[in-house]
Amino acid sequence: MRFGTIEVRAGGARGELVLNRPEKLNALDQQALRELADAARWFDRQPEVKVVVVSGNGPSFSAGADVSGFAGEDPPPERVHGGADAGRLMAEAIEAMGAVTVARVHGYCIGGAVVLAAACDLRVACDSAVFSIPEVDLGIPLAWGGIPRLVREIGPAMTRELVLTCRRFSAAEARELRFLNRVVPEEQLDDEVEELVTQLLEKSRVTLVATKRAVRDASEQMLSTTGAWSDADVLMTALSDPESRRSGEAYLRRMRDRG
Repeated sequence: MRFGTIEVRAGGARGELVLNRPEKLNALDQQALRELADAARWFDRQPEVKVVVVSGNGPSFSAGADVSGFAGEDPPPERVHGGADAGRLMAEAIEAMGAVTVARVHGYCIGGAVVLAAACDLRVACDSAVFSIPEVDLGIPLAWGGIPRLVREIGPAMTRELVLTCRRFSAAEARELRFLNRVVPEEQLDDEVEELVTQLLEKSRVTLVATKRAVRDASEQMLSTTGAWSDADVLMTALSDPESRRSGEAYLRRMRDRG
C-alpha cells in the first residue's frame, strides 16, 4: 500500500504501520488520520497477518494532533468537525483490527498520539519517552474517544489528573499506571519489541483474534466508546468559546517561544 503520511508493510504474518512525517514529529493531520484508518482496514484484508507494529519514523512516535490549524484565523467549521471525527474513526479502526497491534513508543507521545497508543493492544516504550495530553491547555477537550479509552486503561482518577493538568509524565510513570506493558532503555527498544512480536507470532491467528475480540468486548462492557461520536460537537463548542480560544493561543505562543 502507498500512502502520503504513513508507511505500510506486510511480510508473512508480520505487518508494519509507520507514521512518516518526521519533519513534523509525525503530527496527525486529517490525511494521516484517514490513512491510518485505511491502513487498518487494509490489514484486515491480509488474512496471514497476525501482528502489526505501530511506530514512528524520526525522533518521536508522534506529537499528536496537528494543531497548526488552531493558530491565526478561525478554521472553517467543517474542517474542525471533520478532523475531530477523523480521529475518532482512526482510533476505532485501529482498535477493531483483527491483528494484534503493538505500539513502539519513543521520543514524544503527545495528545492524540496517546489515543492512538491506547487504541493498540500492547505498548512498549523506551525509558526516555515523554507523554502528555495538552488539549485542555489548548482550550479544547480531549477527543477521538480518548477519555473512555484512558479510563479503561488507567482508571478515572489518573485520567482526570493527566487530562486536566496537562502535565508531562514519564515512561516509568506510564508503566506504573499500567498504560505501558514494558519499558526498556532506548538501545533495547527494538529488541524488546522483536521479542514480544516473536512470542505472538508463535500463536495461532484464530486464538489471537478470538482473545483480542474477547478482551475488547469485555472492555466495551466496562466502559463503551460509542459516545465518542459527539466529541466533534464538543470540540466545535470549545473552539467558539472566547476563553478557550485565548487559552489555546497562549499555549501555542509558549510552544513557539520554546522553539
